[in-house]
Order: sequence, then C-alpha cells, then structure tokens
Amino acid sequence: MSMRIIPALDDFHTPNTDKENQNAIIPDTDIMIELPRSSSSEKREDHSHALLAFIGLRFILSSMLTRIHAGYFRISLSLCWETLLWKTLLDPTNNETKFLRHVPQMIYRPILIFLWSFALLVLVLLSLLYLLRCFFRFNLVKGEFVHHVGVNYLFAPWISWLILLESHPFIAPKHVGFKALWWVFAVPVIVLDVKIYGQWFTKGKRLLTAVANPTSHLSVIGNLVGARAAAKMGWQEVSVCLFSLGMVHYLVLFVTLYQRLSGSDRLPAMLRPVFFLFFAAPSMASLAWASITGSFDTASKMLFFLSLFLFTSLICRPTLFKKSMRKFNVAWWAYSYPVTLLALASTRYAKEVKGKVPHTIMLILSSLSVLVIIALLLSTALYSKMLLPDEDPSLTAKLPKQSSRIV
Repeated sequence: MSMRIIPALDDFHTPNTDKENQNAIIPDTDIMIELPRSSSSEKREDHSHALLAFIGLRFILSSMLTRIHAGYFRISLSLCWETLLWKTLLDPTNNETKFLRHVPQMIYRPILIFLWSFALLVLVLLSLLYLLRCFFRFNLVKGEFVHHVGVNYLFAPWISWLILLESHPFIAPKHVGFKALWWVFAVPVIVLDVKIYGQWFTKGKRLLTAVANPTSHLSVIGNLVGARAAAKMGWQEVSVCLFSLGMVHYLVLFVTLYQRLSGSDRLPAMLRPVFFLFFAAPSMASLAWASITGSFDTASKMLFFLSLFLFTSLICRPTLFKKSMRKFNVAWWAYSYPVTLLALASTRYAKEVKGKVPHTIMLILSSLSVLVIIALLLSTALYSKMLLPDEDPSLTAKLPKQSSRIV
C-alpha cells in the first residue's frame, strides 16, 4: 500500500530569508506501508486449495472404481504364480535346478521375499480398489456377476490369495495360520462353484452351451488350486473332493469348447489372449494330482502332455492373436500365468523323469515365463494411460442372439 506524506515547513527550516522560504520547494515523500494479510483470507485460500484437491482426488477415485473390474486380477495371478515358480526354482533341494546353484545361497531368500512382497503389494492394492467398488459401485459388480466373461474373473482374487499363501517364504502348509487362511480364501471359491455350476445344468439362459468361453476355465482352476493347497496340508479327503469337482466340470467344459458349441464369437478379438487358459487348466490339474498322490504319476504326465499339445497348437497360430496385439489392454496379462503354470508342471515332470529332454523343456518354459512377465511389466509401465480404458471388452461383449432361444 502506497501513501504520500507532505512534511511540515518546520522540518525544513533554514536560516534563509522569508522570501526564500516562500519560494522553497517542499519535497514529497513516498512511504510504502505493508499491511499484514488477514488470517481469515489465508484460511479461505487454504480451504479452497484443500477443497479442490479433495474434489480432484474424489473424481480420480470415482473414475477408477467405475473402470476397474475383476479382470484386473490377471495381474496378481501372473505375479503370484511367478513367485511360486521362483520359489520352486530356487529351492536348494530341487536337483533339477543345478543351473541356479552358482547363485549364493544367501540371496535365495531375499529374492523370494522381494518377489512375494511385490506380488502382495499389487494384490492388496487391487483388492482394496475392488472392495471399494463393491461398496460404491455395487450395481457394476452385479453387472459383472451376470456377465458370461466377467463372472469367471470373480474367482481370480481368491485364486491369487491361495497361490500367494502357498508361495509364502516362511509359513509352512502345516502351520495353523496357513490352515485358517486357506478356509478364508477357499470358501468363496466353493460358493461361486455352487452358483455358477448350478446354472450350467439348470434350465434358463445360462446353460453351459450358451455362456461357455475360455475364461470359464478359471472356475476349474480355482478348485484345483484349493485341492493342491489342501493336499499340502494333509487334508486328503478335502483335496480329493475339490479335485473331483474341478475335473468333472473341466471335462464337460473342454468338450463343449472343443466342439465349438458356444463358438468363438463369444469373445471379441481383444480378449483372445484368454485362449491360453486352455492349457492352464490341465497344467494345474497335473500339479494338483501330483500333490494328492505324492508323485508325478501317469495321470499327471497325461495332463502335462495335454497341456504341452494345447500350448504348441496355440503358439503355432500367431495370427489368432494378431488383432489383440494392436492396442495394449490388461487382457495381455492372460498370456503370463498360463505359461507360468505350464513351467511349474514342467519342473515336477523334470523332477520325476530324469534326462536332458525334460530338463530342457523345464528350462525353456521357465525362461519363457520370465521373459513374458518382464515384457508385460514394461508394457504396463509404458502404456499406463491405457490401463483403464473407458470401455473394456471384458464387460462389453454380448452373448449372441441364439442364447436367448435356449430354454
């Protein structure tokens, strides 16, 4: 604030004559006076900034809750299974991983702890976001539940937690904490089984021939993961029960999809990476049965060979996935965890069958699994702005008109 002050004549008195004093020029003095800002205005500005920040944060969170869905748990599935693969490869008692023995034993556990912690962080973040979606966007969650693709990914968070529990670097399967957490994560899988499997053989528009698609394998994998964990805890009857439940429905699902009764038009081109789930289910079945019987016997080998055949059939047809690779989508993560499952099955096969060929298969598949997940992590970081599109094909794909004629 500027104020002009004219000083009095007495302040400039000199011995000059009166006439000279009359003609003297009295200078003006400019004085700048800074008035302090009121505390109330500062508080109003701070309140406005805080309000704008809150509105912006709320808008971002609201947008995320609207766009995120259970399909994003593909990321946690990949990370958790990759952690389990590295736990198997870094196991000092595994004679088939001699190529890793030049690595000092002291860094085995830090590597595993880092991988497990990173997978836990991602899974917790996704779980919290989806929990908020259940509270504030429950109508969208209901939409997933009645969608022929989205409903299958409701198994994904529980499968991720079961795999993460099994890959824990410190808790043994016989530990009471392991058993308690198994119930927490396995019961939702059984509840979803009752709901979805019941729809498959009852009358209505949700018969298996109307809704079957490759993502339906996740419902089978959920049972097999639970069966494997139960077998490691020594719960033989529970593991056999879950295994039989999963395998019976897998056979029906495999025949349905193999005969193309539901057709490939159930899925848009962007979701074709989920075709890798065709060999993920038998890979998981071979691991589960090996845990139940205690050895990688003939049945496990048959399932493993089926997985290898289906995997080879898919990678020999790269044009099938050409359209899905044009634009980044979270569906790309469906490439990772089936390959990791096949690599895990190959480690059990190499442990049971000695020789260069099984060891080479294990080495190739394990290396491929690592390369795929590294490529996906880099792609996700590079195209992070495309991670939450306005319309996701996982929930926009519609059933064909023929499904409405099924009674």
